[in-house]
Parts: sequence; structure tokens; C-alpha cells
Amino acid sequence: MKAFAMLYSRLDATTSSNAKLAAMRDYFREADPADAAWAVYFLAGGRPRQLVPTKVLRATAIEVAQLPEWLFEESYQAVGDLAETISLLVPQATHSSDEGLAVWLQDKLLPLRGLSPEEQVARLPECWAQLDRLSLMVSLKLITGSFRVGVSRLLVTRALASLFDLDPKRVAQRMVGYTDLSHRPSAEGYQMLIAAESEHEHAQRGGQPYPFFLAHPLQAPVEQFEKLLGDPENWLVEWKWDGIRAQLVKRDGQIWIWSRGEELLSERFPELCELASHLPDGTVIDGEILVWKHAAEKVDAALGKSVSSTPERLGVQPFALLQQRIGRKNLTVKVLQDAPVALLAYDLLEWQGEDWRSRPQHERRRQLESLLKDCSCCPQLMLSPRVQGSDWPDLARQREASRALGVEGMMIKAQAAQYGVGRTKDVGVWWKWKIDPYAIDAVLIYAQRGHGRRASLYTDFTFAVWDGKPGDPERKLVPFAKAYSGLTDEEMRKVDAIIRKTTVEKFGPVRSVTPTLVFELGFEGIAASNRHKSGIAVRFPRMLRWRHDKPVDEADTLETLKELLG
Repeated sequence: MKAFAMLYSRLDATTSSNAKLAAMRDYFREADPADAAWAVYFLAGGRPRQLVPTKVLRATAIEVAQLPEWLFEESYQAVGDLAETISLLVPQATHSSDEGLAVWLQDKLLPLRGLSPEEQVARLPECWAQLDRLSLMVSLKLITGSFRVGVSRLLVTRALASLFDLDPKRVAQRMVGYTDLSHRPSAEGYQMLIAAESEHEHAQRGGQPYPFFLAHPLQAPVEQFEKLLGDPENWLVEWKWDGIRAQLVKRDGQIWIWSRGEELLSERFPELCELASHLPDGTVIDGEILVWKHAAEKVDAALGKSVSSTPERLGVQPFALLQQRIGRKNLTVKVLQDAPVALLAYDLLEWQGEDWRSRPQHERRRQLESLLKDCSCCPQLMLSPRVQGSDWPDLARQREASRALGVEGMMIKAQAAQYGVGRTKDVGVWWKWKIDPYAIDAVLIYAQRGHGRRASLYTDFTFAVWDGKPGDPERKLVPFAKAYSGLTDEEMRKVDAIIRKTTVEKFGPVRSVTPTLVFELGFEGIAASNRHKSGIAVRFPRMLRWRHDKPVDEADTLETLKELLG
């Protein structure tokens, strides 16, 4: 644990990518394979479920430190991070364990999950007494699932590739699925990550997907497209769907469904797993999972049932409906009927067991179209349609209908592009030409401290709009969104200072403030919601700008939000 804690300290102390790479190489060069396996897991973004409830950690810390509750809470407010607070308050250990990260996780930390609160309270002090302050803080971050240290998955890949003289793309390929909740890091798994390349490796992939190819944002005026992109005929243009990016893997007679976040979703989408009998082995399809009521209509027709022609039975449905479905623990027959999903396929990554990613986009698309013609009896698997246009202005006019069609804009893919790894341009390029976000002026009413390097600043905000017209004595501010991104560091410091001066009340880590600040918020989607006071839920809210020019009374209203909903 000491070595991993020291690595955390080196990574946390710098913003230099080269310094972070050097720190990771130094660690992996000396680490035991079992420890290195867990280190890769956490550094690459692995997040096991919380092992001990926060309430139990607080109570244990108060008892071990022999502090009154109010003093612990004041200390927590000053520090802003629970793991760091506890590590500073409990007595320094007289002996520090030399056991590695793997032993600590497998023998001491992971077994805490599932114990009764009483058993957890009994075991925690014994563990804490074996760790120095830095190791204790890191272990607490692992326990709470809050381990973050400013290292990207790509940087971890580069560190391993450079240390063991491997192609970074090969390492990235091997790491797909490594951080899934069902995966347990092991010395053997780590050795496979860093092994010399083998010609038999591809045949031993099982259900593993490929690293996803990501698009770059295209924000230039359409008047410049001809100069930047050339003729539209050199590009494949599709709608940008608002669903869950996924890969469908068919090998060994079985279907696996993987999200872009490398989470295995097969159990969440049983209707997609039914495709196993219709797709040949050695097939990997990239696409978007959507709630698609048209799929249900095709099923009814195939079964000889009468088909409704009402609009709600046709086409793509809002993401909110898909979100409700994936949030359900039990997929009942009613849930499956109310929110039938389809995979809109837009790329073919493997065909007949052969890796097709190095083939040009137009060739992969042609074979995908041929494959889906043979699967025309499967309503849950559809081809993402091409968008045709005479020129870029013509495509821009069609793009204006995006929201009415339930899409986010367009995808523009080079016909000659290979399928790359991550957001790259070295083998071709994909562009995402998104429509402008919804925007509304809202009032900051609550604030909470951030995390990591922002733990000492109030950076996580709750925003509200007016319910009622100006002059209405019953007019009030109604919260509808939370946001923490979009401002510069300097703006964040200025907002933090205002929050401290205008605080009205404190609710644990949250401060209620006098409404004085107006921000323009942008968000990608909006839907009705009975779980929010406002009756509205928005997707991916972020601060577009600080409206110094707008007084609080002139912020937007709930009525305006409802008009956007319509």
C-alpha cells in the first residue's frame, strides 16, 4: 500500500503529463504483478462499489479521534475531502504495514462490504492503525469509491506501452473491459496486458470488444466546410443519435453488449441478446442503443397482430425513457413492452472473425448493409440511415430539423477513414456536428465544495428559475439543475469568494446563498420529470457564461423551460 500511496502523491503533485508518465513507469517497473494489476484498475478509472457507508466511516473516525461531532464536521468543512479529513484527525499509526496493494484490497478492504455496521466499526480501527497518514487517506478513497488522481486511461496505456516496448494501441485493446465492475484484477491479467504480441491473440478474445473510435467536435461555420472538408461525396453523413453508444459482440455462439464506458450491459438488454441466432460468429457491430417504438410495431406485424399508426408507436423516443429503463433493477414484461430497444448499427468492426478496423469506412459500411439485409427479420437491429445532401448548405438545412427528429445533429465520417482508437486523426477522422445546446439564464442558489484540487473551493452549484411573473408576490425560485463545469479557474475563485460572503445557511457540505449571481446554462436535452421540484430534468447541464449584465429578477422562468420541453 505504501508504494501505491507514494505513486498517488507524485501524480497528485503535478499537472505535467511527462511527470505523471515517469511516476507510473517507476511504479510499474518495481511493482509486484498483483499490485500492478489493481493499480492499473484504479488509475484507468475502475470504481468498485462503496465498501463502507459514509455514515459508518464518520462515526468510527469520531470515536477513534475522540472528537465531538461538531468539531469533526467543522474539520470536514475546512478540508473538503472526507478521506483526507479522517487521515488527519485519527492518531498517527505507530507501525506502518509493508503489505502490498493487492493484499490490502483482497484481504482487508473488499471483505468489509456486506458486513454489518457493527462489524465494520470493529474492524476499521484495526486497519487504520497499520497505515501511515498518506496510505490511510488513499485506502479511504478506495473504500468510498472516490479515488481520482488526474490520470487518463490513455496516459496509463502510454506508460505501460513505453515501459514494456509495446504498441499503445495494442495495450488499449487489451485494456478494454478491464475496469468493468465484474472484472477482478489479477497478476495473470496484468501479465496479459504487458505480454509480447502474439499472432494467436485475436483468436483468444472471447467476448472482449474493441476500443471505441471517438469523434472530434466540428464548430466551424458551414461556409468554411468546403475549404475544411472538401466535397460532401468524400464523407459519410449520418444522424447523431442520442442513446447509449455500444458494441455488440457475437462470438462462440454468444452475444455481449458493451457500453462506451466499457460496462457489460448484456443483462440489461435481453432483446439484443436474442440476436445470437441471427448473426454469424466473429461479428462485432458498433452502434447506438435507443428506445425505438418502431421496433415494437415490427414485432407486432411479424406476429400477425394489428399495428397501431399512432405517432407514439413510431421512431426514436427521448433518452429519458431509456434512462428510466436502465435505472430499473428488475426488467419486467411491462418495462420491456413500454421501452423496447433497438441497436442502430453504423459500423462493422469484425466480420467472420477478422478484424476489419483497418479497412476503409466505405468498405465496412457496404458489408454492414449487406449483413443487415440478411437480418431484416430482426426489428431490434437496424441500419443507421445515411443523410444525403447536394452540398454542405443543403445538409445544414436538414440539420436544423434535428430536435424534431430526436437527434443531436450529424456525424460526418471520412469515407477512407479506418476505425481508430479513442479521439485520434492518425487513421482518418470522424466529426460530430452537433446542434447548439438549449440555453437559459438561471440563478445560483446553492453551492458545494468541489473535489480533488478544487476541494477547498465552492464549485458545484445548484441553479433555479423563477416560478411566476415579475411583480407576483408569490413568485419564487425553483431549483432545476446542477452544474460544475464551464468557468475558468479565475472565475471559480471569484464565485467562491461571493458564495462565502452571501451564505445564508449551511446544510452539511451545502451552502444556501442570497441570490445574486446569474449564469447562462447550456444543456443537451430536456424532459418532464416527476422526481424534481421543477417537473423538469435536463441532460448534461454546464455553465456557458457568467451573466454580469443580467440582474436576478430578469433570469428565465419555469414557463420558459416548459416551452423548451414542448
